[in-house]
Amino acid sequence: MASGPTRVVLHVDMDAFYASVEQRDRPELRGRPVIVGADPRGRGVVSAASYEARPYGVHSAMPIRTAARLCPDAAFLPVDMDKYARVSREVMAILASFTPLLEPVSIDEAFLDVTAVGALWGDGPTVARLVKQRIREATGLTASVGVAASKFVAKVASDLEKPDGLVVVPAGGEARFLAPLPVEKLWGVGAVTCRHLHALGVTTIGQLAAVPPAHLAARLGRQAGPLQALARGEDDRAVEPFTPPKSRGAEETFAADHRDTARLRATLRSQAERVARELRAEGLAGCTVTLKLRFADFSTITRRRTGESTQDGLAIYREAARLLDAVRATRPVRLIGVSVSGLAPAGQGQLSLLDPVAPRREALGRVVDRLVERFGEAAIRPASLVAAPREPRRRGPPPPARGEV
Repeated sequence: MASGPTRVVLHVDMDAFYASVEQRDRPELRGRPVIVGADPRGRGVVSAASYEARPYGVHSAMPIRTAARLCPDAAFLPVDMDKYARVSREVMAILASFTPLLEPVSIDEAFLDVTAVGALWGDGPTVARLVKQRIREATGLTASVGVAASKFVAKVASDLEKPDGLVVVPAGGEARFLAPLPVEKLWGVGAVTCRHLHALGVTTIGQLAAVPPAHLAARLGRQAGPLQALARGEDDRAVEPFTPPKSRGAEETFAADHRDTARLRATLRSQAERVARELRAEGLAGCTVTLKLRFADFSTITRRRTGESTQDGLAIYREAARLLDAVRATRPVRLIGVSVSGLAPAGQGQLSLLDPVAPRREALGRVVDRLVERFGEAAIRPASLVAAPREPRRRGPPPPARGEV
């Protein structure tokens, strides 16, 4: 039986996406270190760092205070999720114009299977160059692209020559391409697995591929076989264009721990509206609302409730507020967040009989979305947030003993 054509998979990854969008929109920041994330005087983390900031050791997920210490002259900017989502939709529309086999992975990266469109667009490297060109022309931003016969190898390739890179791995050359790379590049190799591999003297992907399978299985168990397959470049997972996102959420780390219930509720209200805008922008609704709380001692809890499917900010907030009331938190709160999961295309659920004005609120929400897109998030917001209570300047009394909630 004759085999089919060799797959051609592209992984497109926008370069320092949030920071690059800010530099595009503010020419005075071009060429300067730019760090997008929390207030540098606060306790949040870095969401994105421009390439000018990276030589200082700044990277995403780093504590923002550490970034400020490493690169004090950087421009520190807040996250503007609505703006980044708009640009992301523009980029994804460009990618979708090349093939229907498009699998977004996050707001700034996606896989494309272009195997069947070669007669229309050309071979993989040609498509990759066209993709990069169209993204630059339409958005003023650069993307790095990896081209390979599998998703895993394309993903690794896209990361090797950033920014504005293009790396092509010919079919059959996967093992040779991967061999010199560190084992940390493999999916599934976290800190614990990495320690086990280093204990075996394995530091590169090529060394991992050469370990006798039985020897590796004795150390890693069932994980050994899949890891060695990846080390050889074997990955037959399909590009899945219709996989819906699992959830949409928002969270905030406070500048000071506190128990101020009014402040917690106001934060949840704002977060619920942000999540609802994202859901409406993607034509989605969700039925499970999850509340996340992290306390001063870094312990974290989540509480969730499943009800009717919604994309309405007030409905999301009401569920989150009920969950907050049920927790009755007595310890100071460091972080609060809300997310919606159980997503499906909007309109598939049953309209609420208990809240007959919900459809009108959702229609009003779409009008608000257009205003926010044109004038910014501060242009219109719920009345309850106009005079939202400020975060208290003083810390409350000492927290109760560990274990209390």
